[in-house]
Amino acid sequence: MSEQQKKATAYWKENLKYLVILLSIWFLVSYGAGILFKDALNSIRLGGFKLGFWFAQQGSIYVFVILIFVYVRLMNKLDKKYGYNE
Repeated sequence: MSEQQKKATAYWKENLKYLVILLSIWFLVSYGAGILFKDALNSIRLGGFKLGFWFAQQGSIYVFVILIFVYVRLMNKLDKKYGYNE
């Protein structure tokens, strides 16, 4: 295996690690907070709405948008680390 292939494999493994972590966070927020932990979160109010309802309707979307920006930042750093930036 050439040095270029090793670098590409390491890059891809780190990329997959980021994807798994970020998608797990999104899953926990969207499915967990909006559905599984809804009853516990509904005892807290945010802007007049129950927190479980808020996560199901808006919170998971906000978290998803934030995770997109986090992913872009992580990938820019990863590109620089492995020399794939242009």
